Amino acid sequence: MAERSDSDSRNLLRRLRDVLAEPGNGQDRLDRITSLIASSMGTEVCSIYLFRDPETLELCATEGLRPESVHQTRMRLGEGLVGRVARLGNPINTHDAPAEPGFRYMPETGEEIYSSFLGVPIQRVGEKLGVLVVQSKEARDYKEDDVYGLEVVAMVLAEMTELGAFVGDGEGIGHSHRFPVMFRGSSGQEGACEGRVWLHEPRVVVTNPVGDDPDHERDRLQSAVEVLQAQVNDMISGSVDMDMDHRQVLETYRMLANSRGWMRRMTEDIALGLSAEAAVEKEQSQNRARLEQAGDPYLRERLSDLDDLSNRLLRLLTGQGANTGAELPDNPVLVAKNIGPAELLDYGRSLKGVVLEEGSVGSHAAVVARALAIPLVIHAKRITTEALNGDPILVDGDQGVVHLRPEDTVANAFRDKIAMQAEAQKRYADLRDLPAEDRNGTRISLVMNAGLLADLPSLQNSGAEGVGLFRTELQFLTRSRVPRRDELAQLYKRVMDAAQGKPVKFRTLDIGSDKVLPYMKPQDEPNPAMGWRAIRVGLDKPGVLRMQLQALIRAANGRPLEVMFPFIACPSEFHAGRDALLRQRDREAALGRPVPECLKIGAMLETPSLGFAPDSFYQTCDFISIGGNDLKQFFFAADRENERVRRRYDTLDVSFLTFLERIIVRCQATNTVLSFCGEDAGRPVEALTFAALGLRTLSMRPASIGPIKHLIRRADLAELRQIVQRARNEGQQSVRNAVTTYLAHL
Repeated sequence: MAERSDSDSRNLLRRLRDVLAEPGNGQDRLDRITSLIASSMGTEVCSIYLFRDPETLELCATEGLRPESVHQTRMRLGEGLVGRVARLGNPINTHDAPAEPGFRYMPETGEEIYSSFLGVPIQRVGEKLGVLVVQSKEARDYKEDDVYGLEVVAMVLAEMTELGAFVGDGEGIGHSHRFPVMFRGSSGQEGACEGRVWLHEPRVVVTNPVGDDPDHERDRLQSAVEVLQAQVNDMISGSVDMDMDHRQVLETYRMLANSRGWMRRMTEDIALGLSAEAAVEKEQSQNRARLEQAGDPYLRERLSDLDDLSNRLLRLLTGQGANTGAELPDNPVLVAKNIGPAELLDYGRSLKGVVLEEGSVGSHAAVVARALAIPLVIHAKRITTEALNGDPILVDGDQGVVHLRPEDTVANAFRDKIAMQAEAQKRYADLRDLPAEDRNGTRISLVMNAGLLADLPSLQNSGAEGVGLFRTELQFLTRSRVPRRDELAQLYKRVMDAAQGKPVKFRTLDIGSDKVLPYMKPQDEPNPAMGWRAIRVGLDKPGVLRMQLQALIRAANGRPLEVMFPFIACPSEFHAGRDALLRQRDREAALGRPVPECLKIGAMLETPSLGFAPDSFYQTCDFISIGGNDLKQFFFAADRENERVRRRYDTLDVSFLTFLERIIVRCQATNTVLSFCGEDAGRPVEALTFAALGLRTLSMRPASIGPIKHLIRRADLAELRQIVQRARNEGQQSVRNAVTTYLAHL
């Protein structure tokens, strides 16, 4: 085959564009395209395989193979040479296809007479769309220019597939953004909502993959790259106060932005006929395919840097993406790979829900979503690739399921569920001012968790008796610098004012693990959940802890104040935190400032070790709050961020309940106020069991207070305790079935 010139490639791409612009359905276009490519490249066969579903490729058009095999020949991802190209995302070029490992003979196509095979992926920034194949009878290797030219053609086909150019009457032909898709992720925050997709970082749609004037496209690319390089330089010059690790990341950014190889490859793509935008996307797709296969963790980490740089460059070239003036749709549901707390707070309560590809149950985004009381689903893999702005979407935060572009039957059933929940909430509203008291008069105090000033209206609306946990880390996580003492004091004052005399338990800064401050050097820890976090950080950074304690005392301005220290593993940590708080109180008094009329100091019990602490610890604590989320993961040695194990162990396992009872008995003996704080406190079966065991304060999200109060008022906690004990005596590993059966008869 003769070497192809730049003009040959440009002519082919222009003819492709003309074919795509002609009237006709998707199948007609595909048929004309395969004929055009085979003719232009001088091959007997050209075939296009598109994904029918994420695991199945289908022959959708061919020139040279038997026509009756179209829409009949299918193969699994990784099966045969075509399947290997799709799975690896790299070309396969061979002069003897039948001798290649994994070759699959498909007799219905009649391809046995063709020896040579060249297949390249049709892909778009991590999204696998199909495979483009040319074959010849002559046994020969295709030249590097042929491979490169076919990759350029595949890039144009990827963009056309994205734009729906092949949607038509043919079975199995279409693009991925028009059919219903269900994503099964994990629950980050309970609740359900219906809305429209709002992409945090919208996909850039390349509408002009073919460039008519290479010189003009090169100039456009050069100008955009220069702006990108200037932006990166500005980021570095503005990072004077940033630690060395962050600066090294930005320097890597600058190195990539100034890469001559990157620029050279994109310029070569333009010479072959691509527009500047398509050239950027082609290199991005191929870099992604290569790095995703890399075994070196460092190289895999560079993938996100390359993606981010490419996306910035695409937005400069197209004017799409951020700051384009687009308005949020009605009932927006935010969809993103991941998002920081400050960015999520910027959207505020306008959001109906959040769906993330990454994230964790304890991440910044999860904390903010809980504070905003909106459903959150995490680990919804590839949803940013599939979703488009404005797509209808259903989010089931209870089950961790997302329906994108749902069918009518699914949408109607989902709306029925939302309506039933709304009706139940109306019934619970009637209980708002009534006590959570069982049939025998045993009273349970139901309080709420909070983390934002915006949470406080729920204190009155939900019927909560106070705030059992106010997370103070959000004010640190949403800033690019350490907040000032006066800023914190004003915030804490507004929280106490909004509580209108109801008690608020302020938890001191709980950072570390998956909550890393943007201005703090990340700790490379093999197991951060058991590493440098919470009170450990506070005691090692006494200046920050001291500043926060001063702010809390000044915010109280003489009013009662309750402060608890998180993640206490041994009594000495609590005593150190308590002494620091008392020193600040005495210092404020010496300066003539008002100090709390009543200061209560408590600890969060999140490690099993505290269950065996000496009596003096319990006597010193004014109150103890069981942090159920962390305690459960350490008790069962099951990382709550690990989906394979976090649901493996039951909160109502008798061993865990026995441990809780040990704490209850010890607190009763020392007259120490005890509460349970965590997701399980807001779940009906767990909450009723805790109350039956003797826990008299439960702290939960505001939306759970009504349902839990409703159940408590119908229950007999003494009777339920007997049922729990009977299940234990019978040797049951969990009391869940026994408690569920009891609740079903209420």
